[in-house]
Amino acid sequence: MPRVIAPSMLSADFGHLERDCRMVNRSVAGWFHLDIMDGMFVPNISFGFPVCKAIAQVAEKPLDAHLMIVEPWRYIERFAALGVKYLSVHYEACSDRHLKECIKLIHDCGMGAGIAINPETPAEVLIPYLRQIEYVVVMGVHPGYSGQKYIPETTEKVAVLAEMIAGAEVDCFIQVDGGVSTANIAELERLGAGVFVAGSATFSSDDPLSAIKALKTV
Repeated sequence: MPRVIAPSMLSADFGHLERDCRMVNRSVAGWFHLDIMDGMFVPNISFGFPVCKAIAQVAEKPLDAHLMIVEPWRYIERFAALGVKYLSVHYEACSDRHLKECIKLIHDCGMGAGIAINPETPAEVLIPYLRQIEYVVVMGVHPGYSGQKYIPETTEKVAVLAEMIAGAEVDCFIQVDGGVSTANIAELERLGAGVFVAGSATFSSDDPLSAIKALKTV
């Protein structure tokens, strides 16, 4: 798939949220990324449905929601109602039964289903699910905080996942979330990743439009 840049709205300026959403609309970014944190699965709380709705009302590109929360099945239908196109839940937050139920519900709601894995979680745990999902989210940092340093072992995990997906002959793409920069994005793409979440790399820049373009074209 062509490289997709998905700016994480968690790093936007919430005092000027509409401005930052319109900037993403004008940019070469492909998606809006929504990081949803509950203060339980991860230490921090990010934002809830009122903020998601405000973003959805302005966004002119697909919405990608990443649920870093416990009991994610309770909220899937509400994200679908907002118009979210892709929704991922964490492997670590669900039992096998609940994970399969989440995948089914995400599909029943008309969204693409993804499974996210933490840095400590081996790629191989996803083998039973690859035929059931549209994408995998590989965390390049520990979930819960923006602006962290990229974990180098993420690169090898992307390579392993790409081999697993090719071996299973399934149509499943890889998203990398956290620590993505112009220094590593080309190598991650070469190894098999296609979608790249960029928070600090986008919104901490003096020129976010140019930062997004650099991530897209480097």
